[in-house]
Order: sequence, then C-alpha cells, then structure tokens
Amino acid sequence: MRLLIQRVAHAQVEVHGEIVGQIGKGLLVLVGFSRKDTPQLLPKAAHKLLNLRLFEDQAGKMNRSLQEVGGGLLVVSQFTLYGKLEKGFRPSFLEAAPAQEAQRLYEAFLAELRRQAPDVPLATGRFGAYMEIAFRAYGPVTILLEW
Repeated sequence: MRLLIQRVAHAQVEVHGEIVGQIGKGLLVLVGFSRKDTPQLLPKAAHKLLNLRLFEDQAGKMNRSLQEVGGGLLVVSQFTLYGKLEKGFRPSFLEAAPAQEAQRLYEAFLAELRRQAPDVPLATGRFGAYMEIAFRAYGPVTILLEW
C-alpha cells in the first residue's frame, strides 16, 4: 500500500466536469494498492495518516495533526503509484492490485478512516474514473508512505 500525501490549502476532484469531492485545508491523499496488500493493513495505515504531524504549531514547526487543525481529507485511488519504469519508457503496473481487489481495499480504507475519525471531513474521487484533480499546495509538504 502506498499513500502519496500532499498538504493542501484546498483540493477538488472532477469527473466529466462534475465536482465529486472537495476539501478546504487538509490532505490530498493518493492511495495505491499492491497485489500483496490485505485488509489487515488498513487500520494501521488509517491511524498513521490521521495522526501524521504535518501542520505547523505556533512556533512554525510541523507538530499538529489533521484532526488538531480541523482539516479534511480528499482520498483518491491511484493505481499508477505502482508503476515501474526499470525497463523501457512505458510503465508496467504488474505490482498493482487487480481492479476488483483494489476497489474493495479502497472502500474498506475509506470506511476505516470514517470509523477512526468520524468528525474529519472526508471526500473522495470516483474509483476507476478518469479524474481531474486540482489543488493548492500548502508549504509544499509531500510525503510518501509505504507498507
């Protein structure tokens, strides 16, 4: 499982010109699943994401979590996080989970985030759709987490 986390001032995702998810200050999270990932990983990943200290305190240090600043989450499925480019110029996605399994894991991850942090605004993309994502980076701060 890979999470590419971008701290944002605001973010939104559109499908066919329709905004399907948007947040103000918070985290844009692109999530990809590998063939090896299992549902048992999701509680740990959700806990880690929700408690990352990526927001500044009064001293300007990254010392506050998403929940402490009242931020939102925009979580978008992104199988291309498992693209490999060791050979040639076209990415290979053989390590990415098959679509049906990835969708099950994605939906279970969203459910786990809601369970652990019911007060955090949670927006999503649309699994399997062509999406346009717009955001304003805040910092910028970009973190890659992998299990």
